[in-house]
Amino acid sequence: MNALFPDGFRWGAATAAYQIEGAATEDGRTPSIWDTFSRTPGKVRNGDTGDIAADHYHRVREDVALMKDLGLTDYRFSLSWSRVQPTGRGPAVQKGLDFYRGLADELLEAGIRPVATLYHWDLPQELEDAGGWPERATAERFAEYAGLAAEALGDRITTWTTLNEPWCAAFLGYGSGVHAPGRTDDAAALRAAHHLNLAHGLAAQALRAAVPASAELSLTLNLHAIRALSDSPEDRDAARRIDAVGNRIFLDPVFHGRLPADLVEDTAGITDWSFVRDGDLEVTSTPIDSLGVNYYAPTVVGAGVSDSPSPWPGAPDRVRFEPAPGPRTAMGWSVDADGLYELLVRLRDELPGVPLLITENGAAYDDYADPEGEVHDPERVAYVEAHLAAAHRALSDGVDLRGYFLWSLLDNFEWAYGYGKRFGIVHVDFASQRRTPKDSARWYAEVIRRGGLAR
Repeated sequence: MNALFPDGFRWGAATAAYQIEGAATEDGRTPSIWDTFSRTPGKVRNGDTGDIAADHYHRVREDVALMKDLGLTDYRFSLSWSRVQPTGRGPAVQKGLDFYRGLADELLEAGIRPVATLYHWDLPQELEDAGGWPERATAERFAEYAGLAAEALGDRITTWTTLNEPWCAAFLGYGSGVHAPGRTDDAAALRAAHHLNLAHGLAAQALRAAVPASAELSLTLNLHAIRALSDSPEDRDAARRIDAVGNRIFLDPVFHGRLPADLVEDTAGITDWSFVRDGDLEVTSTPIDSLGVNYYAPTVVGAGVSDSPSPWPGAPDRVRFEPAPGPRTAMGWSVDADGLYELLVRLRDELPGVPLLITENGAAYDDYADPEGEVHDPERVAYVEAHLAAAHRALSDGVDLRGYFLWSLLDNFEWAYGYGKRFGIVHVDFASQRRTPKDSARWYAEVIRRGGLAR
């Protein structure tokens, strides 16, 4: 029996600006924190940078043609803040906006809905020099940038996402330091988390003021499907702590206009939260139209001590992390589609009336082109099939799921891993920039054509 998805279900793929665009110094673009971080010795494997990446900036037509061949209904991409507003202040650069106008036009001509994310981790370096996300002013600058983008592109783009994975921006960027800007300061990470929530709310207000009322406003979170290692009180408390600083630190301000009380208590030795001002939580809870969910693997925790450096303020001396059983991807991440189902059902119960989109899901494997030029990736096909089956199961159990965006369309610059990890369903030979659809691309195209899985 086929596992078919509803009519109008959105079948997409996703990318991010710094990971694919290249053209790092062209047409007025200035350095972002990832340009700086990737040039810092020892921060990115093999010293790789996004200077050229997948050269999408010069290959838009080719890449959109690939999307059309796959039958995508939607394409989720991010705008480079440094390309649109190079210093994070002042007027927009028209050449930067022209690139995104051209991309949106090309997508619309191909019958593909453009889904734009305003921020996928590439803060203009000048704003980081002024203090970055731990500073309130960065949220205010982000709202101005959102308004510029909306005014220029609101006639073409009808689905807008404010932030992608603010957890990573705050806690990997300012807590553990494994992402740009590479700072290790738990108090700064918590301030960054709040100011990212504030930036989301301010940007949602700026977007709403500038785009048609029919436009969809969203936020994408990498929520953690958390499992306690056992039913012991100590392990359950470890799961609670991680849920507070991994999930509810964003869900509660955005959807309930509050800070989690246990989070405030857990982190009392780090900060007093005095940076949260009167009225902030009304802004962070500005209504939006959907929630994007990024999922790759579950998070299994128990009582103990985590490895250092830890991105989990208030938890490392009480929580240890364990891998879920089963196979692993090339990232070392567990393959466990049940975690996606668990997460979607939780959101169904906790956020009734909020439509959901799976905005990232996929896997890295050690792909290569064989002598015939083919790229066979059966493990990725199995991964995506299992997660689509979990998504279909969630739909059948009443989850209001509107779409699925596979990560990623193209092999790309995988952040601190450089070019060593391949998530794409289209293989990129980075020396020649040749694109080769993998077996998974052809399989996904058939899923889209069919409207679901053949079971």
